[in-house]
Amino acid sequence: MIEFQTTPGSYRHWRLSFEDSVATLSMDVDPDSTLFEGYQLKLNSYDLGVDIELYDAVQRLRFEHPEIKTVILDSALEKVFCAGANIRMLGGAAHAHKVNFCKFTNETRNAIEDASENSKQRYMCAIRGTAAGGGYELALATDYILMADDGNSAVSLPEVPLLAVLPGTGGLTRVVDKRKVRRDRADVFCTIEEGVRGPRAVDWRLVDEVVRGSKFDAAVQERALEMAASSDRPAQAGGVELTQLVKEVRENSLHYEYVEVSIDRGSRVATVIVRAPDSAVPADSGVEEAVGQGAGFWPLAACRQLDDAILHLRFNELEAGTLIFKTEGNADIVQAYDDIISNNQGHWLMREIALYWRRTLKRVDLTSRSTLAYVEPGSCFTGMLAELLFSVDRSYMLDGQFEDEALPAATIRLTESNFGSYPMSNGITRLQTRFLGEPETEDLCRATIGKPLDAMACDELGLVTYIPDFIDWDDETRLLIEERASFSADCLTGMEANLRFAGPETMETKIFGRLTAWQNWIFQRPNAVGAEGALQLYGSGARPNYDLKRV
Repeated sequence: MIEFQTTPGSYRHWRLSFEDSVATLSMDVDPDSTLFEGYQLKLNSYDLGVDIELYDAVQRLRFEHPEIKTVILDSALEKVFCAGANIRMLGGAAHAHKVNFCKFTNETRNAIEDASENSKQRYMCAIRGTAAGGGYELALATDYILMADDGNSAVSLPEVPLLAVLPGTGGLTRVVDKRKVRRDRADVFCTIEEGVRGPRAVDWRLVDEVVRGSKFDAAVQERALEMAASSDRPAQAGGVELTQLVKEVRENSLHYEYVEVSIDRGSRVATVIVRAPDSAVPADSGVEEAVGQGAGFWPLAACRQLDDAILHLRFNELEAGTLIFKTEGNADIVQAYDDIISNNQGHWLMREIALYWRRTLKRVDLTSRSTLAYVEPGSCFTGMLAELLFSVDRSYMLDGQFEDEALPAATIRLTESNFGSYPMSNGITRLQTRFLGEPETEDLCRATIGKPLDAMACDELGLVTYIPDFIDWDDETRLLIEERASFSADCLTGMEANLRFAGPETMETKIFGRLTAWQNWIFQRPNAVGAEGALQLYGSGARPNYDLKRV
């Protein structure tokens, strides 16, 4: 089982150090600490285990260190920054693991960009030595790339000539969309093994600055302090420690304090329940009282648990092809917490919690599983939890009550946060995406903020897909699951990815859309992974035997 929880004291691949408003995150990969057997992580190459630590470090810098305004990414090795994703690992990994590995690394790079843009915790990269493939893609996620001008340091994306695959962490898109490298120069850059160094790297906009060796360290510190000066993060605030999650893993279930996952292996369905707490922060309390709860503050605790559960399902439960999301609890309590976060976005921690929910909801958007939501009596799809309804492929809401049950009929409640706090990868909200063809409906929904909406009202507003009554509920939901299970999993993945991101195109949607397309094709083609493919023969001295037909 792949575990996503770690702590800085357990890191094997990264070093964190702090000086006033600047943190340094140094890559120092232990070659022998691999996630699987059969390869070594030489030259700061990485596997999923390295990136799990990186994701943890990025999260902790945001929550535990509000005083940090600039983060320097560098290498603890003398002549190499990072050699990218480990080739032996990629050559030996199952297709699903390769794709999920690349998806996770993309989400982590996006989190770095999100920290820079929205948390004002700016990232810069200091490259001394070679930054190849995924190593350069890591640098591309930062705001500023400073490289040593020493005749050795270079950046490269050598996947095409060496491995017959493409850069898997958004490198091609970021080169032309983010750094705006000219197309012909990008074509040259992506088809040469040796990469680009020195002033040419600056001229082609592959890096921002090159500095000769003796002045390099001083230049890094100077740029870091310049970036810190533009940040609004508080210098004196105390951070919130992200304590270890308490969870219980059983054969067919996963249990946290506020999240529960149950797996029906016969129908290949995983049900994810998010629960509200029993009580809310008192209405007359200030935001500092909420902050005093630390990692136990319900919106932060529930988000961390949901994030971990989604990752667990993604990597450890590949045959659970359908995810059903449910909620349980008091909608008034959920709205009280939702209001605290929405009304205090000027507070650094409330901002971070909202941004964390945004990133976690995007994991739901991007999951390669069919996603459903069931709105039943006792549910609390309110505010941030209502976003789950608008993330899924279909939603079913019971019209009325179940027979012989005392729970009142289910309702849905929209809050101000549903209209801007949690945009999708396409840059607009889920409601805007849902109502692209009828924007006037979004205005009607806005007029209902704070009101409990029953099934008939939700159906009229288009907030749910179907509203069966208790007579039809079991049959309709059963037939839905059976139908979904009868389809090709590959076709469903492609269909769902195409339908989920209507509306504007962004760099983020380009990265994930192209990733889904190329990985599910090129990563299975003989030119890359066949017995005579480049990925399999790399380092052996033998030349790959390519099928030269263009498709």
